[in-house]
Amino acid sequence: MSTHASAELEPASAYFGFRTPCRYRLTRFVFLRALGVLYFFSFLTLVNQWRPLLGSHGLLPVVEFLAHVRAELGSTGAGFWRLPSLFWFGSSDGFFMACAWLGLALALVVTLGFANAPIMAVLWLLHLSFVKVGQIFYGYGWESLLAETGFLAIFLVPGWSPRPFVEPVPWPVVVLLRWLTFRVMFGAGLIKIRGDSCWSDLTCLFYHFETQPLPGPLSAAFHRLPHRLLEAGVVFNHFAELVAPFGVFGPRRVRLVAGIVIIVFQLTLIASGNLSYLNWLTVVVALSCFDDGVFQYCFPKRFRRAAPAEPLPRVRRNLTVALCVLVGVLSINPVVNLLSPRQAMNASFDPFDLVNTYGAFGSVNRERDEVVLEGTWDTGPDAHWLELELPCKPGDPERRPCVVAPYQYKLDWQLWFAAFERPEQQPWLIHLVYKLLRGDHEIDALFARQPFHERAPLRVRALYYRYEFAPHASRAYWQRELLGVYLRPLSLEDPFLQSYLRRAGWAR
Repeated sequence: MSTHASAELEPASAYFGFRTPCRYRLTRFVFLRALGVLYFFSFLTLVNQWRPLLGSHGLLPVVEFLAHVRAELGSTGAGFWRLPSLFWFGSSDGFFMACAWLGLALALVVTLGFANAPIMAVLWLLHLSFVKVGQIFYGYGWESLLAETGFLAIFLVPGWSPRPFVEPVPWPVVVLLRWLTFRVMFGAGLIKIRGDSCWSDLTCLFYHFETQPLPGPLSAAFHRLPHRLLEAGVVFNHFAELVAPFGVFGPRRVRLVAGIVIIVFQLTLIASGNLSYLNWLTVVVALSCFDDGVFQYCFPKRFRRAAPAEPLPRVRRNLTVALCVLVGVLSINPVVNLLSPRQAMNASFDPFDLVNTYGAFGSVNRERDEVVLEGTWDTGPDAHWLELELPCKPGDPERRPCVVAPYQYKLDWQLWFAAFERPEQQPWLIHLVYKLLRGDHEIDALFARQPFHERAPLRVRALYYRYEFAPHASRAYWQRELLGVYLRPLSLEDPFLQSYLRRAGWAR
């Protein structure tokens, strides 16, 4: 649809002396519905996994974490300004779950088409509150990306009415979403060029699909593509992350092409693996590249005619100007970070995660090593060991890789990282072993197969395997080779375990 035709639908809006002839009400409608879906999956993950991971009897209890931060900083107030969260003022399991269910309900409301500033503000505050106390399980880039996107959404929606078309769209907020799109993509591109030579010699995709945290059903097919095609995939990666982002600020046609390239690139990543909601959320943010001229053919006429022509109220316009100034000031550190040869990946520079820097796969593993937990009821050297199967992490070689994103299995993801460090550097892992030995049923929800549900094992260990995709003609999906013992067999009476638990304050 031409720019002139778009202008006939709505009078131009003016900010800072600039005018835009494009219209974004349908864009806002699609953006908010999609954002509501991702909020829903984020809070669903909390509802299902918070207690065993971070509850009062979880692997890394938030109550203990907050007490440690309070003692270190000297007061609750200082702790709040370092880690802003509602849970400084109430940290019972009941309060955590009430907030998670409230977030899930509000996300469903937004998904169904109703959103205003108070609803989006509550969703943002709830999500940020969980992320700030979620420790290692919530320390990933998509969590801060959702926080930043959710904050901008507060200023994009109508002030009070939850109906989607009652107010014009503040055009500068759409531009801020494009600025976020630029930082997400360009930051990811720079961290790759600076981080691993395989991105320069075009070989990274020879390994990525096999060694990524949680491969999907199509990952093996991507891995088996001809090397020339995989090299072309790296070139497309560089174009999508280092060139296309500049197009989001260009003229309409350039902007639409840039948005299409970014979204197509993200869809290939979605098809090839499970990266939580990172790629899904990047698609949602990149919708800001499109105006109503793109979306109008997907909606009935009553949606296209539902918007009033009056300008935004003066208060909303002033708030939008203030938001632009705030984001501009807070963007200084992320821009300096982008330009730095020591670029930090997925870094936040303000306690509320309002403007961040992003990146993914600055380095790519050449081989896939996995930690596999086992338990036994036997005590002798010829003990019969049984594997504990997680929902999505590679374990049983004959089990098909799963489709789980945008949902995330937190323990599966964290065990992938555990293979890069020694077990004693993973307090949550030692605590998990202890809970298995004690027969703690709360952690059963984290496993797909837990053979010790009825009777706790006498010993637990972790083995170290190297996994590769099985040959195409094989009935198995993986083939694996035992590399050794990652964590020696532990029992409840083991001196190392008891000493570790006492230092962490977990001994019973």
